[in-house]
Amino acid sequence: MIRQRARVKRGELELRQRRRQAANAERADADIRARQADEAGRRARIAEQEARRQHAEAQLGREKAALHERGMADDELIAESERERFAGTSADSRSNWDRGGPGEPSQATRTNAYQPGRHAREGDERLPEQDVSRRG
Repeated sequence: MIRQRARVKRGELELRQRRRQAANAERADADIRARQADEAGRRARIAEQEARRQHAEAQLGREKAALHERGMADDELIAESERERFAGTSADSRSNWDRGGPGEPSQATRTNAYQPGRHAREGDERLPEQDVSRRG
């Protein structure tokens, strides 16, 4: 009977040790998986940000292409040393206002739609007809 109790007691002690070892091993594995998951999450966030950056760069490229197609970025195509060679062309920003610039009407054919911008730049007050059009 005493031997029986001693055997059972040793068995219980060994079982507790095995439970503790198993629990520690499971916790260690869980900690490793949690670190791996955190790292994977960081990589995924970085990849998502990289994708957003690439989309933004692509959009920027499309916008720049549109400017070039409209002749609105000709100054980027001409070096300072070439300015004289392109004087008087649509790339000459000094002559764009008088000639209307690329894709714009000349000053002679401009309507009152161009007046508000000029008045706002000069600090003049709004024209009365502008206030009426805003209310309607």
